Amino acid sequence: MRTISLFRPNTIQNSLSDFDRYFESFFGDSILSPSAAINRQIPAVDISENENSYILEMDLPGFDEKEIDVHVDGSNLSISSKQSEEKKDENTFILKERKTSTFQRSFKLPENADSQAVNASFKNGVLSLEIKKRAETQKRLIQINAA
Repeated sequence: MRTISLFRPNTIQNSLSDFDRYFESFFGDSILSPSAAINRQIPAVDISENENSYILEMDLPGFDEKEIDVHVDGSNLSISSKQSEEKKDENTFILKERKTSTFQRSFKLPENADSQAVNASFKNGVLSLEIKKRAETQKRLIQINAA
């Protein structure tokens, strides 16, 4: 079974992820856990599959579709964004907890994905990507002729 997989180039972030998993075994996913801080910054993704396509849904509350970039380069799918900070007025902040954020997630597409047939939509803070499967790799019924 071929599925979309998270693309993790050999970086220091991977080492930190291993480090986080070690702490999760002791602390779980509590607010004190190092992974809890990382998980708040990386958007959650669900990936499903049907007969004709792969469906990727990413939670991006507070983002605007103009701030999101989706790129396909060969078999790599990359989603990134940078929220711009809006200056609404000239007030001086006493407390500012809402921050701008950036992220980048990359996925390796399976061999049967058609990188030329990717449709994207954004509604209610959820980015949805439909990645079609190449026709030649889909199942088809073969008729048996009576001889």
